[in-house]
Amino acid sequence: MPIQRALLSVSDKAGIVDFARALAARGVQLLSTGGTARMLADAGLTVQEVADYTGSPEILDGRVKTLHPKIHGGLLARRDSAEHLATLDEHDIGRIDLLVVNLYPFRETIARPNCTFADAVENIDIGGPAMLRAAAKNHGTEAGGVTVVIDPTDYNRVLNEIDQHGTPSYALRLELATKVYAHTAAYDGAIANYLTALSQAPAPDDVPQRDEWPHTFTLQMRRQQIMRYGENPHQTAAFYTDAGAASGLLANYRQLQGKELSYNNIADADAAWECVRTFDGPACVIVKHANPCGVALGANALEAYQKAFKTDPTSAFGGIIAFNGPLDAATAQAVSQQFSEVILAPAYDGGALEVFSAKKNVRVLEVPLGNGANPLDVKRVGGGWLVQQPDNRNLAADELKVVTTVVPTEAQLSDLLFAWKVAKYVKSNAIVFVGGHMTLGVGAGQMSRIDSARIASIKAENAGLSLQGSAVASDAFFPFRDGLDVVADAGATCIIQPGGSMRDEEVIAAANERGLAMVFTGVRHFRH
Repeated sequence: MPIQRALLSVSDKAGIVDFARALAARGVQLLSTGGTARMLADAGLTVQEVADYTGSPEILDGRVKTLHPKIHGGLLARRDSAEHLATLDEHDIGRIDLLVVNLYPFRETIARPNCTFADAVENIDIGGPAMLRAAAKNHGTEAGGVTVVIDPTDYNRVLNEIDQHGTPSYALRLELATKVYAHTAAYDGAIANYLTALSQAPAPDDVPQRDEWPHTFTLQMRRQQIMRYGENPHQTAAFYTDAGAASGLLANYRQLQGKELSYNNIADADAAWECVRTFDGPACVIVKHANPCGVALGANALEAYQKAFKTDPTSAFGGIIAFNGPLDAATAQAVSQQFSEVILAPAYDGGALEVFSAKKNVRVLEVPLGNGANPLDVKRVGGGWLVQQPDNRNLAADELKVVTTVVPTEAQLSDLLFAWKVAKYVKSNAIVFVGGHMTLGVGAGQMSRIDSARIASIKAENAGLSLQGSAVASDAFFPFRDGLDVVADAGATCIIQPGGSMRDEEVIAAANERGLAMVFTGVRHFRH
């Protein structure tokens, strides 16, 4: 059945006039409501108000306008049922073959800092979801059904299929109906999250007090990619992304070349990208098995890479390499001398891409820089979820507390802050030696902090790097002086750590005894 009548009622009016004009040119009768109807009429289109069509005026300040048998009957009648179609004729109800609706801006409304409870409630759409669900349910069969559109980016697809087939295909109608149910589920989830976070019953005109964590918590993710397998070949896996992922996050990547990304590739790429984008100057981060094995700043990307690679050339084999600035041919040439799984950068010049093209399996990702952050960190446990704010805490030099007799120099402070940024992305227990804005030894993921310190020292020795005069970061406090003695014996001259241990005085005394400078951050960076 060709589309004879369309109902258009949108809060997002992007492209709606052009779409309506294209429908009218194809002989489609236009129904509409409120502001959408006025916009179409002002554009010179012939449009019938829903109230005129139903014979029932909008009432209750517009709360009731589409909740009417002539609307829902026109949407829900099965096109392959003679009985349904006869019922429409009996009650003078016309078919509505195309529904174009998007909902009141509830999420945008509650995001406003001074949003009152009454404003929030008034922006809970009733008629829109009811129509969307009705139309989606009646997407029909091969014989015909309702086409429902919530996203302006789908307008041209609908028009193309009308032009090719006379009406949208069943496959497109089903796809768009599925999109509707995902959309209304997310919409209802946002309402539930808002209402179940109210700490007390608010007055309508109040800006309500809300708990940080709602009693019922709804998340929605979109599948971006099915993986070949998960962490191991016997596990299946997929990559899901947030709708509208914030600027700068890995989900915004564009793959320029290489094999399909794997589960482990994405996990490690995220660790590398999150670390590298915290630095202001040209930086390079090399990650292996979710831990940075080399991090450095340089005068340019090439120098940063060369310094990062020196930290642990063995672990860098098969690693993920991330840059926070554009990549040129010289840097690409240097990177291509080793085996790497994934390269990430915000941009590449033509020479760099030409170099990488010789290594067709290397996955080259372009990720725009940005300051966006995940709103939440989520971890699955047996029968539940752990949900927390992400660890976005960064420190400035004036937030550090010097606790030793020896005061760090400006150069030492700069290295300490560099080491502290790196330690934040190393699995706990984390010990990071640095010098000249370059990692020298990284100890990660050990059950005891002293073992992490020993491993970091061994790593530096194996790489032929001296730790004399180095700076050290510990992601959590030293519980005993033994860990401090290990890093001092290795050659460290300054330490950054959170403090807060019952034996802080013992550790401070040990630092003074060894002639070390030590600063406390008051912030811990456990990473499990």
